[in-house]
Amino acid sequence: MNDALARALRDAVGPAHLLTDPGDLAGYASDGRGVTGQPLGVVRPASAQEIAAVLRAAHAAGVRVVPQGARTGLVAAGIPGAEADLLVLNLDRLARAPAIDPVNRTAEVDAGVRLSALNAAALPHSLSFPIDLGADPSIGGMIAANTGGARLLRYGDVRRNLLALEVVTSEAEPRVLQLGAPLWKNNTGIDLKQLLVGSSGALGVVTRATLALSPLASTRVTAMLALDRDETAVDLLLALEASFGTLLTAFEGISAPALDAALTHVPRLRDPFAGKRPAYAVLVELSAGAAFDVEWLEERLGDTLAPWMERGAVVDAMLDRRDDLWAIRHAVPEGLRASGKVVACDIALRRGDVMRFRRDVAARVEAVAPQLRLHDFGHIGDGGLHFNLVWPPEAGPFDPAVAEAARATVFRAVVGEYGGSFSAEHGIGPSNAAWYTELVPEPVRSLSGAVQRLLAPVPVGRVDFHDPVQGDRA
Repeated sequence: MNDALARALRDAVGPAHLLTDPGDLAGYASDGRGVTGQPLGVVRPASAQEIAAVLRAAHAAGVRVVPQGARTGLVAAGIPGAEADLLVLNLDRLARAPAIDPVNRTAEVDAGVRLSALNAAALPHSLSFPIDLGADPSIGGMIAANTGGARLLRYGDVRRNLLALEVVTSEAEPRVLQLGAPLWKNNTGIDLKQLLVGSSGALGVVTRATLALSPLASTRVTAMLALDRDETAVDLLLALEASFGTLLTAFEGISAPALDAALTHVPRLRDPFAGKRPAYAVLVELSAGAAFDVEWLEERLGDTLAPWMERGAVVDAMLDRRDDLWAIRHAVPEGLRASGKVVACDIALRRGDVMRFRRDVAARVEAVAPQLRLHDFGHIGDGGLHFNLVWPPEAGPFDPAVAEAARATVFRAVVGEYGGSFSAEHGIGPSNAAWYTELVPEPVRSLSGAVQRLLAPVPVGRVDFHDPVQGDRA
């Protein structure tokens, strides 16, 4: 880093918040998943005005900036990479206490605040930000990736719950813009804030947001159901929706290998099936307000499931009023990591195509990568599927080329044949940029690039929508 840039950055954020020593940089250069970069430096601003000053200085020096949140994403969007001119803009210090408006049912929250901190602030008002995730991301990162999670079926994704945001534009003279307002209804022109949602940080730096909160469910019942076969899941989903409507909060699917990995490798879990692994399992959650008591929900769920159990479609059912069954679902990624090298494919399909896809493409993957074992799980209620593959130790040394051939098989099938998405809820990022080039039509990429050039003429982040990373694919 040259002296002029270093001076400008120290003036912007204070000497203590510009890091250039290699030992200090190491903690910001990795996401813990094998992706490691070499940042030019790390700058830690505490306000939108300081961010504007940082972007101004970086532009003058010809240095690109990578906004960084909690690094819980899976596509390396907040990691600097190996390029020598990338400056990490870490948002941890944008973390003032969330301002909860219980009457309006909203929260104004800085981009660096963690999801857990927001929900802790909302809890005394019996409210929550109901995007349920296995990780604890920052709010800015959730907006950049448009996270969904396990309860999207009931509450939607971040986009549905975003009312306003503050953003610093990436220009030679950055502007601090307020897009939207803390209003549930607001149609005064183009909804520009939504352009930032899911943009992977490429259109500017989100610094603050107004989010819609939901009443905290006071009555909740969870059930894990053992099914006779995977096809039963979709029919059961339709039956539960018909019986319970919006009381159905979540409907998660777990394949037998994924369930076995969690229960085998995560000792804190309690096995609901006493070692008898079902062919396929689903986790169902019903929730409601105080007008519904838990016994009523359990009884109605039992009534709905009774005919399914009588004909053997539902083999077994375990009920839970706490979080023991959710703990199994959230432990699946940990169990997979303990089982071998994970090749992650975060995809989305029409709900009716999920089970056909998993059988069809599992056979194709086995043909090109017999070392890999399918351990799929995910949000069957909204069509989301973590089509994750595991390379176990007994399969020999991990071969990245074989793994990439498997990913190619999955992604080309899901987009080209099933009309689905190769990036359901983790965004694009460098890990998926070449697939964006191949699988998104050129006219769409050109228009996205034009929007990026308009809002961020000085590139930020590591995603370039008009000139994405190119690469050969298997």
